[in-house]
Amino acid sequence: MSERSRDFGPRRFDRGPREMHTVTCADCGTETEVPFKPDGTRPVYCKECYQKNRPKRY
Repeated sequence: MSERSRDFGPRRFDRGPREMHTVTCADCGTETEVPFKPDGTRPVYCKECYQKNRPKRY
């Protein structure tokens, strides 16, 4: 066990499998899956289009 993990206690990953939702990419039109339920107010992108369209970080 690394020293860093002892500082923050045990890590718990007991959420179980994520529910995936099938959507159509707003940019290229391909069908993809996302780990959240889109509400229709914002565009949803596939992984490749998200990389092109994501906001720039400073």
